[in-house]
Amino acid sequence: MVRDEETLNVMLETVSRFVKEQLIPIEEDVSRTDAIPDEIVDQMRELGLFGLSIPEDYGGLGLTLEEEVNVIFELCHASPVFRSMIGTNVGIGSLGIVIAGTEEQKQKYLPKLASGEIIASFALTEPDAGSDAASLRTTARRDGNSYVINGVKRFITNAPEAGLFTVFARTNAEEKGARGVSALLVERDTPGVSLGKNEKKMGQQGGHVCDVIFDDCRVPASCLLGKEGTGFKTAMKILDKSRTHIASVCVGAAERIIEESVRYAAERKQFGKVIGEFQLIQAMLADSKAEAYAARCMVLDAARKYDEGKKITTESSCCKLFASEMVCRVADRGVQIHGGYGYTHEYAVERFYRDMRLFRVFEGTSQIQQLIIARNMLKEL
Repeated sequence: MVRDEETLNVMLETVSRFVKEQLIPIEEDVSRTDAIPDEIVDQMRELGLFGLSIPEDYGGLGLTLEEEVNVIFELCHASPVFRSMIGTNVGIGSLGIVIAGTEEQKQKYLPKLASGEIIASFALTEPDAGSDAASLRTTARRDGNSYVINGVKRFITNAPEAGLFTVFARTNAEEKGARGVSALLVERDTPGVSLGKNEKKMGQQGGHVCDVIFDDCRVPASCLLGKEGTGFKTAMKILDKSRTHIASVCVGAAERIIEESVRYAAERKQFGKVIGEFQLIQAMLADSKAEAYAARCMVLDAARKYDEGKKITTESSCCKLFASEMVCRVADRGVQIHGGYGYTHEYAVERFYRDMRLFRVFEGTSQIQQLIIARNMLKEL
């Protein structure tokens, strides 16, 4: 639901200008150095990008999901690594507190997340628990007025920069399934928290991922997010929204790749004319445009339903599945249209080709999305 079309349009124009003037010109430098400049992060703070979805009462912009995905469409015309910097604060790092946090937890953390003063991370995945998140082994043992956490979390986005972790751990050792899992808020400087080395990734350089290790990490019982045993339910509620958000990232990136491909096809000459005049090139451009448009429509439809208070577990999985697969096809066609140049660093499509592959894997693989969609269809029957 868009509450004020004029205000939203002003914000979209501002973000679009920021992308064109500040982000796109430094994409290659960010990829080469594996770092986003501090001054760019400061500008993202000033634009309010860290607090897009956080309620206004806690210092955020309080955007509806429809408004949020429209902003992300624009932001992700630049390398997706810039979105990754704000992504955990906007989504999985803050939404749990919004959904299940006490007023004290909200007052303590949400304003700092909204301003970008601290970065949040979502510590769910483990070495032996990825898609099967309910089988996680990290434990949080109750000891008086504290919980003692032990375990390892893997592939945690923004962990090197994070000041706050939402940690999912088993508080009931006898309950092996999802019902034994709870969520806890753990600050980075808590004794017993340490980080592994930064992972060297295929793409999205500038966005950092590493292990988070908990070794007899003692936190107050007040760090519990919601009730014991409800952590997995909270995680799934968060993912319903965040998967729609990720789908919007894929749409924005696909639109950028298409722009690059159309521009190249209109300039590159072979056999005495621009390659955009060849029908096989036109077919690739047309297929990419049609698929990106379909994904955009899906995302907007799911966002509107979410804003209406409807459950969108199936719709968000449909968006995540289709959009992440779509953008990889678009990126592949982009490289193909650029020919040999598409395989070099000279053109952005090479980097986008690598960057896009992640979206079919994280926050639920394409295969997990298929299972969720099909199981929900059978339940509805």
